[in-house]
Amino acid sequence: MKRDSILIKNGVIFTMNAKKEIFQGDILIENGVITEIGTTRGCAAHVVDAAGKLVLPGFIQTHVHLCQALFRGLADDVDVVDWLRGRIWPLESAHDGASIHASARLAAAEMLAGGTTAALTMETALHTDAVFQAVEETGLRVFTGNAMMDVVEPGTEMRALDTEASFRETRRLFDCWHGKDQGRIRFAVMPRGARNCSGELVERSRRFALDNGLLMHTHVSENGPLSRRLKQETGLTDMELLERQQAAAERLVIAHGVWLSEGDMEIVRRRGVKIAHCPSANLKLASGFAKIPELLERGVTVGLGADGAPCNNNMDMLTEVRLAALIHKPRCGPTALPAYRMLEMATIEGARCLGIEKETGSLEVGKRGDVILLRHDGLHCSPMAGAPLSSKIVYSLKGTDVDTTIVDGRILYQDRRFTALDEKKIKEESSRQLENVLKRTAFGEDLLRAGTLQ
Repeated sequence: MKRDSILIKNGVIFTMNAKKEIFQGDILIENGVITEIGTTRGCAAHVVDAAGKLVLPGFIQTHVHLCQALFRGLADDVDVVDWLRGRIWPLESAHDGASIHASARLAAAEMLAGGTTAALTMETALHTDAVFQAVEETGLRVFTGNAMMDVVEPGTEMRALDTEASFRETRRLFDCWHGKDQGRIRFAVMPRGARNCSGELVERSRRFALDNGLLMHTHVSENGPLSRRLKQETGLTDMELLERQQAAAERLVIAHGVWLSEGDMEIVRRRGVKIAHCPSANLKLASGFAKIPELLERGVTVGLGADGAPCNNNMDMLTEVRLAALIHKPRCGPTALPAYRMLEMATIEGARCLGIEKETGSLEVGKRGDVILLRHDGLHCSPMAGAPLSSKIVYSLKGTDVDTTIVDGRILYQDRRFTALDEKKIKEESSRQLENVLKRTAFGEDLLRAGTLQ
């Protein structure tokens, strides 16, 4: 028996492997790696009874902002331009290391409790060490980095660094954090978006990512008016600009892509660019409907993400799975994005977006022990005799049905409780730090006085 070992017994296992195998059995994890699956002969230091539960690879979110979790509910019912100018730029600019640490811990804990085991996250220009420290403490698998911006939008409170300062910070964070904890924590290069990044910054980002084998992540074609304005100003769309800058490549993951043209989609396909689909955020900010079925028909790899808490209000992956399955059906028909395809998007396709499909995203011998257990005995999914289990997961289950979350062979959440994190303290510190942030903004005192009355 190995000390760092877990035996998950007698669950219904969704392997999400190439054969799409689903069966009842066991999984043995030793030293963070799946060593046996199906009928296991080994024993383990920790035994998890999965009888009556569904066992899946952990969910993988391909676009979130951990730094924004404190701002939940503070930027509702506005479009993305007012959302940024009136709330997000001022709030992000008011962050310090302590508030970002509290925000990242809150977001990571929420995602772990909802079955997310890995995420690609974009943070602010400053204080990103605090994010790395928070994810190191919580156990979430992440690709993250500082948001690189060297062009300030006139009339906003956004915080940006000049090109050289931004790259000094990028190199420093890469040197400090990339590959920590056996690769659970990785750095990614993050030019925030075309309107906030000079051509030089994008070029240097591309080169740094290529030289160091890193992911590159940016926002693309999220908002219609902003996309049209970029076209008027430059003569190019976001994707045309990225292709001209030689940044459109397999290592690039773009968030949203709501307003991609036919030509843009062809660039995405031809260059092997990956897409993070964020249905809740795109609906809440009235950004529109990304052409996900058309992109999938072209063979584009698509993952899912909750985006930031202020443009979604929760970071529950099962909410994104259900919405993504539903919103494209009125336009493309009821068979568009069937349930099992959505589970692939939430697991193995998310892993492909991040380039870690050989490590995680499916339950197979030799992959990392990123596993979740789901209950399916609640009122909201009863009775379901005869219903396909994949449909049950996608259309009926909620994040609160997650029973257990294991990352890298470490049980982080079990029986709907954290094993090491103190949920009460995380929430208390989040409230305390939000108050500090609001006191540092022009509108914060008014919000604090108003409380929840509005």
